[in-house]
Amino acid sequence: MRLRSDCTAVVLACLVGIVSPATAAPNGELRVCADPNNLPFSNSAEAGFENKLAAMIAESLGRSLSYTWWAQRRGFIRNTLKADKCDLVIGVPSGYDLVETTKPYYRSTYVFVSRQDEHLDLSSLLDPRLHRLVIGVHLVGDDGNNPPPAQALGQLGIVDNVRGYSIYGDYRQADPPARLIEAVERGEIDVAAAWGPLGGYFAEHSKVPLTVTPIQDGARFTPQQFQFAIAMGLRKGDHALRDRLNAFIDEHRSEIAALLRSYGVPLVDEPVTASGGHE
Repeated sequence: MRLRSDCTAVVLACLVGIVSPATAAPNGELRVCADPNNLPFSNSAEAGFENKLAAMIAESLGRSLSYTWWAQRRGFIRNTLKADKCDLVIGVPSGYDLVETTKPYYRSTYVFVSRQDEHLDLSSLLDPRLHRLVIGVHLVGDDGNNPPPAQALGQLGIVDNVRGYSIYGDYRQADPPARLIEAVERGEIDVAAAWGPLGGYFAEHSKVPLTVTPIQDGARFTPQQFQFAIAMGLRKGDHALRDRLNAFIDEHRSEIAALLRSYGVPLVDEPVTASGGHE
């Protein structure tokens, strides 16, 4: 999610340093660190898809499941995985260099979210209507580390009609990233450009029908990326757990995909290279 985007706050730290594998968890325990207020990913009621996936993993490994809760903001990895408060973070960008990563277990994309009754059917950042529509985007901070749609719109000179909504929001309220999609629902903005899992989930739970459409032309804005492969993260050097998790992912891909779809997560295939393989 590091990739210079929010990846909807899956990983928000820009940290350095590597630690050696820490003391092993007690026998029979799978220790997971997660955000207690970050649906559709996780919450303290264990209602997110990452919570459900953690439960599946624990059952498959024959372990009990325990949590350490920590807001997924800057310093999350340093204060959780690297502090030996857990052994596993369920959602990180594939290849994230602060942790050992498993193989990806899903790939998603940024999307446009709009009201069905507006019939916008947007799919392209080059759509001329974006110069006049009010567009909402998530903002991560003031350090240039904002998500790809915000960067791409800026490159296109689409600025004055863009409204920013903090990915962190007011943490005293439930699910702060939902405010962006709620703004579409209320008609406060015409369209939101959001990370797919967030856009898909909150659109499905909207009080009014919303349309979710993958952004199709992100490749035009390289090096910005609009699709990301998501893996699980563990301490560097913990190859035994990594290998067991990779085996779990291979054996349960259909169940994982069904779980993600039940949360409205838009799934995309891995891009095919010119040689016919996958990136």
